[in-house]
Amino acid sequence: MERRKTKRYGVNKTRTIALNFMAIIFIGACLLTLPVSSRSGQWTDFMTALFTATSASCVTGLVLVDTFSHWSVFGQILILILIQIGGLGTIAIRILVATFLRRNITLKSRNLLQESINSLQIGGIVRLIRQALFGTLFFEGAGAFVMAFYFVPRLGWYRGIYYSIFHAVSAFCNAGFDLMGYQGEYVSFVSAVDHPLINIPIMLLIIIGGLGFIVWMDVWKQKFCFRKYQFHTKLVLTTTAVLVFGGAVVFWLLESEASMAGLSVKGKVYASLFASVTARTAGFNTVDTALMSEGGKLFNTILMFIGGSPGSTAGGIKTTSAAVIFFYMLAYLRGKHGAEVFGRRISDETVRKAITVFVLNLFLALSAILIINGVEKLPMLDLVFESFSAIGTVGMSTGLTRDLGTVGRILIMILMFLGRVGSMSFAFSFYERKPVPKVQLPEVEVPVG
Repeated sequence: MERRKTKRYGVNKTRTIALNFMAIIFIGACLLTLPVSSRSGQWTDFMTALFTATSASCVTGLVLVDTFSHWSVFGQILILILIQIGGLGTIAIRILVATFLRRNITLKSRNLLQESINSLQIGGIVRLIRQALFGTLFFEGAGAFVMAFYFVPRLGWYRGIYYSIFHAVSAFCNAGFDLMGYQGEYVSFVSAVDHPLINIPIMLLIIIGGLGFIVWMDVWKQKFCFRKYQFHTKLVLTTTAVLVFGGAVVFWLLESEASMAGLSVKGKVYASLFASVTARTAGFNTVDTALMSEGGKLFNTILMFIGGSPGSTAGGIKTTSAAVIFFYMLAYLRGKHGAEVFGRRISDETVRKAITVFVLNLFLALSAILIINGVEKLPMLDLVFESFSAIGTVGMSTGLTRDLGTVGRILIMILMFLGRVGSMSFAFSFYERKPVPKVQLPEVEVPVG
């Protein structure tokens, strides 16, 4: 009886996390429909409100209406709250509230928390979350302080500070929501393409938010001694650096004469770096995404699919999954048995998990693309871009999202939800993983490749 209960509980961990997200999304959608949430003072249709609440809670950034033009200050603050909850995670928020109220944290809550941030161990998990909260407030506060020097001279004290806080939280949580619609709908940060007070803090916030809480604590503990970092931290930092700087070089080569045409050298440097950083689940843009070359859109799609790191505010298959698959492929081509990195051998279970996440997310995105294309007949490349933006919880858009019908919007919402909760984790919430049987079927080799 006890064994059955344990199994059932293990299955329900990810289901509980998913249900928490669903509850937050539904409550947020209901509040966003209210007249007080819209700038016009009229009711917002439920589909638009639900899409916005899903995008905010799943820290994506895809929108059907411009955040500044459509939503009132109340609606914007509500979206910001959803972003913050979605970034930290519903379970983490519950733990923090319980800590504030001086209530005991049960073992069940600790297990849920471990699952929600992809921690390998349960010991010290509550302390980690408390430190993550202080880190979140510090980084968001520092980012808001720097951006205030940009917004306050242009918008005044109150509005400037409000804009600084909103964009700092949105950037750190890798959400991609912005209030730049006062310059024109859906323009994001195009007007600040070469301004350091926007580019630098937003890029740093996106990167830090996308590294993950575990990496923060390890770097804080070991300072700048790379040799002493945990294996996970080394892999995340190395992969992130390669993707950021390597991606910037590729964007420079692909977009210099396309979306970046007419920019100065300084503007192209900022735009290339910003595009490389934001593509991995942030969703802001400093150049018009619709003007990107086909090669740029395709490369952007690859970065969106990879996303950030485990235990972070970012989505995607994660940097570690991409790195594990790459190193395993490299090892196999070199005739080695297993992937070896930083003097360690990556376990076969980790490799299998990474490949499963890769294939499952790819299957879900392609399935949605084919269904939407079959129903609504939209441009294929833009549809691929939008779908991968959704499942990677990025939020970058070519403008196609606003043209989607009901079927397309529902599928995009599903992709955003699965991208935030984790497609594999969500699948495990319905199926119990069987233990390895003592007696197995005989192995057979199949020609591949």
